[in-house]
Amino acid sequence: MNTYPPLPRIVLEPIVRRALEEDFGNAGDVTANLLIPATATGKLYFRARETGVISGMQAAVLTYELVDPAIKLTVIHGDGSTVRKGTIIASVEGPVRSMLMAERVALNFLGRMSGVATLTSKFVKKTEGRKARIAATRKTTPGLRALEKRAVLHGGGFTHRQSLSDAIMVKDNHIALAGGVEKAVKAIMKNADHMCHVSIEVDTVEQFKKVLRHRPNVILLDNMALKDLKACVKLGKGKVTLEASGGINLRTVADIAATGVDVISIGALTHSSPNFDIGLDANEK
Repeated sequence: MNTYPPLPRIVLEPIVRRALEEDFGNAGDVTANLLIPATATGKLYFRARETGVISGMQAAVLTYELVDPAIKLTVIHGDGSTVRKGTIIASVEGPVRSMLMAERVALNFLGRMSGVATLTSKFVKKTEGRKARIAATRKTTPGLRALEKRAVLHGGGFTHRQSLSDAIMVKDNHIALAGGVEKAVKAIMKNADHMCHVSIEVDTVEQFKKVLRHRPNVILLDNMALKDLKACVKLGKGKVTLEASGGINLRTVADIAATGVDVISIGALTHSSPNFDIGLDANEK
């Protein structure tokens, strides 16, 4: 189980509130209000309908808390837990109207984040025995980055940059607009703050050789063939951190890890992960 400290409430609560406001509209759950007596209470069970890694539970818990403090949500398998199909991961009990109002938002958080965590775990498993880290990118759903990045951690991956201000990362468009790789690298290395990590993207071995002379912290090897990745690893081993990126999938990741790169960054972890199927059932069995 991959456990991490919970997200600070000041970060998480605005995300959950926005989701609830979106779902409630102007009148809340008109269906439940018409069908369910105000005094009715009950108990429901969150059940995994496939095998994978759970994430998004912290957001689900806060969803119910914000909707109605009278609801009690009991977590059985929390964030970072690997569960099998059919496993009950949590139960919720209290006022039925309130539970139904919160249901879809809670399930959306759990399904989305567990999907990210589960896909990440599949990539991590493909690279077992290699030193390469599996890392996310900034290709996240707007407004959900904090949760999606945490889901990558729950799946055994790493998060890369959280934002543009976390590190200096010189990519192809920066290089083109700066007048070439040499000008871009010299400007960055001359003016970068000494506390700021510097990463430079290259897409050829020749570019790599030019950048390597300046010794940035990281050189990102973008969309390179395996033979070129191996050549860069041979040239740069022990001198800089080497990161492979670009179109990497579950079929190719093992071969890329075998080249000896230090990091493999994969946008698909967050932009293309399938939803993880979790249901909310009235019966425990």
